[in-house]
Parts: sequence; structure tokens; C-alpha cells
Amino acid sequence: MKVVVIKYNAGNVRSVQFALERLGISPTFSDDPETILSADKIIFPGVGEASSAMTYLKERGLDQVILQSTQPFLGICLGMQLMCSHSEENNTACLGVFKEDVKRFVPNQAAEKVPQIGWNTIYDLKTDLFDRVQENSFCYFVHSYYASKGEHTVATTDYCGPYSAALHVNNFYGVQFHPEKSADTGELILKNFLNLPL
Repeated sequence: MKVVVIKYNAGNVRSVQFALERLGISPTFSDDPETILSADKIIFPGVGEASSAMTYLKERGLDQVILQSTQPFLGICLGMQLMCSHSEENNTACLGVFKEDVKRFVPNQAAEKVPQIGWNTIYDLKTDLFDRVQENSFCYFVHSYYASKGEHTVATTDYCGPYSAALHVNNFYGVQFHPEKSADTGELILKNFLNLPL
């Protein structure tokens, strides 16, 4: 199986690489459109800031490559946020795969720190991405912005209120948490993604 991880200026690629290698996959890292579109599965990781990441993608035509992809596609953390319509982070127009907007956390109480860093439960799990994943399983989150709940939400979590832990439409999946850092639950989610039919 050919798994391509999109290489751009906001990738947390090493932890994703190690997680895939534990599953027997040696991924290709590339920003070449032909290489990306020839993959069986595409992973779009991200840690960083939305506007600079979108600028980088557009300058290299990677925004159009992502929208042209027809194989199973997984955005992680910032990758998922960039697949939404708009981000409040520097008022950034994003890819528009998912119709949800990305907003900054507004703490309701002193215990809610921004960014959210740590383990949190996911629930209302839908789609094959969460096959055999138990409701209220813990996953690892690190982020200051979140995607609203909407028609594409397939998993929910709570921090300063409920929001989308995962999104799905057509061949596109996105997770706000880091499956590559989420122990056995994250490994199962990655395995489910790799097992999705082409």
C-alpha cells in the first residue's frame, strides 16, 4: 500500500511516520502533486498557524491537489482545520471540504486553559474510521482552535463546550486529536483508516 504524507511547512511528520511504521507502513513524504495523487491513502498532518500554512499550500498548488484527491484522505489537527471553510486564526479562508468554521476557544472558567493540551474523550462516534473504537475513548489533543459541530461531524468532544473531534464527507476524513499520539485508540483509528476501501 502506498501511503503519502503531504509535506508542507506545518507538518508533525516524524510522529506520524513512527506510528505508521508500527503498523508496517513506510510512508512517502512529498509535496509533488503527481506523487500525492498516485497514493492509495493520503495523510495531511499539521501543527502550526492557519494563514501561513494556507499560503504555502496555495503557492505550490497543493490546495488544488487536495481538492482533486479521490482516495481516502485523513487530515490531522491543523490539517483538519485547514479542510474547513474558514478559520478565525488570522481570518483565514481555508479549503472548504468541510462546511464547519474554525473558532478560537473562549474559556468559560479558570480551569479551561488555552491551548487545550492533554487527553480528552471522544463520543457519538460514526463512520468506519471508528470501527471497534469504544465510546468515550481517550485521545490526545493540542490546539487553541476548534471546528464547530455540524453536518459533517462524526465524533464529538467537550472543552469550553462541545465541538467536532472528527469530520467526514465523501473520501475526506479529519480528526482534531493526534491519533499518532493517542496510544491504542489512536493506533486502531489509523489502522481503520488504512483499511478503508479505495
